[in-house]
Amino acid sequence: MGAQLRVYKRRIRSVTATKKITKAMEMIAASRVVKAQRKVAASTPYATELTRAVTAVGTGSNTKHPLTTEPETATRAAVLLLTSDRGLAGAFNSNAIKTAEQLTARLEAEGKEVDTYVVGRRGLAHYNFRERKVVESWSGFTDEPSYADAKKVAGPLIEAIEKETADGGVDELHIVYTEFVSMMTQTAVDGRLLPLRLEEVAEEAPKGEILPLFEFEPSAEDVLDALLPRYVESRIYNAMLQSAASKHAATRRAMKSATDNAGELINTLSRLANAARQAEITQEISEIVGGSAALADASAGSDR
Repeated sequence: MGAQLRVYKRRIRSVTATKKITKAMEMIAASRVVKAQRKVAASTPYATELTRAVTAVGTGSNTKHPLTTEPETATRAAVLLLTSDRGLAGAFNSNAIKTAEQLTARLEAEGKEVDTYVVGRRGLAHYNFRERKVVESWSGFTDEPSYADAKKVAGPLIEAIEKETADGGVDELHIVYTEFVSMMTQTAVDGRLLPLRLEEVAEEAPKGEILPLFEFEPSAEDVLDALLPRYVESRIYNAMLQSAASKHAATRRAMKSATDNAGELINTLSRLANAARQAEITQEISEIVGGSAALADASAGSDR
């Protein structure tokens, strides 16, 4: 019985130490998600206005440009998947990977060849384990991405969209990331960055709003050439920030659940330890009473 009690105490100490770790990780994630939310709120207006500016250039000119012109026959597409470098975030990474695989399957069903680009060690490990080709990958900055990181990711994608498909270029650029809706809700989504769907951007604009008029100098094509990298970088940066905020929120939720489960396990083990201690005390009392009775019987027998 004493050995069983020691086992319970050892498990309680172990679970208590784990609970302290998960609680600390929950608090860290909670502080980081607030900062990430602020960055998302700060970057979203810039990305939105830049998209509207590109839309204005595209609708106000007849220039054929990879930023706004739909190819007649798209044969090759690039998919950028945003995951995290670390786990302990519930289904955060698996949902993003699942969405990327569904998008890839849909594009391949349309007869397009898909080039995969991955941000985050978790996504890269998934594709490497299944021996799937990844054109390029990046890692080490998913928790706190900067605009410089977004430029580094956007560079090869911009080069691919500017090349001809015969030279290894792509006709379309898609992105898969986790959209931050609230502290409790994060949704894995996919979207097409290039070519830009002008009609969808126009529908997203508030009704009744008067759009600004633009004059293009020296030409609309030159303006689109200048806006192409800015547009791709800003959209990727905003997606990376949303993905980081979603990851921190998912980590906070997962660590809170782990902390609560550890507390329930400690309570269960404590009850079992108390029961074992009570059984041990009862057994010791029984042994003492039995020994006392035996001594009394032996003493009575010797008096006779």
